[in-house]
Amino acid sequence: MSRPLILHVGVQKTGTTSLQRFLRRSAEALSDTLIVRTPEEGTPMRPLGRAAIAASLSEDRDRRLALSDAFGTVLDTLPDGPQTVVLSHENLAGAMPGNGGETRLYPALPGMMAPLLDQAAARGFAPRVVIYTRRMASWLPSVWAQAVRTDGYGRTWDEFQAETAGLPGWGDLIRRLSAALGSERVTRVRLEDEPEPERPGRQLLDLAGIDPARIDALPPLDGRGMEQLSANATEFLRRLNGLALNPHARDRVADLVSRSQPLFTAPSPSEGTL
Repeated sequence: MSRPLILHVGVQKTGTTSLQRFLRRSAEALSDTLIVRTPEEGTPMRPLGRAAIAASLSEDRDRRLALSDAFGTVLDTLPDGPQTVVLSHENLAGAMPGNGGETRLYPALPGMMAPLLDQAAARGFAPRVVIYTRRMASWLPSVWAQAVRTDGYGRTWDEFQAETAGLPGWGDLIRRLSAALGSERVTRVRLEDEPEPERPGRQLLDLAGIDPARIDALPPLDGRGMEQLSANATEFLRRLNGLALNPHARDRVADLVSRSQPLFTAPSPSEGTL
């Protein structure tokens, strides 16, 4: 029998950071039935995510080959055994709107996934893609703020809304994925259907075949993942993104801003001004 392999492709801003924290914390307890790989520093999952973003922004053949090579390296490092494998990386979906000039809903994702699934199947896996979605009304503002924070996006929320006004719903993406991969290889789960914020990714673990009682016994998370910056901090970074800064220097400033939220809190009227 083929070994189950789940590619959790995100997408961005659907609770992936918290989900991955929970998977890493639970990996040892579930190691008899599950192998987990997330984008930790120094692992081949990191270059896999970078290759996916690059391949999604260009149809250049070399970039697609680089993605295939990076995926092959991840597969090479998996231990032998019968356990189900979960590879979780939000950047496997490719560039989100606002990143690298992208304004569409993951147009390259079906074409990127098809050869990766074939590659996994050729190695004896039974691969499938799992994608989390979130209501568009809350997802898009979060995506805009994240693009400002991490991708150097410099346009306002109103301008971002205008750029993405023609964005289809999630059903369009699922239909395109199903047409390219086969409907039996594609599963959509909704972030809003997660029953416990303290145990994120329960739906993913269910799909991986983990017994519900074992999930209930896993220690819950203490705190949330990456929080969205305040409105003032986001606006500061948006304006910073319009300057001709060295990318490394810009990233250092963005990190400082994210760790110094109180500095960007507007004073109350009683506090006055300096």
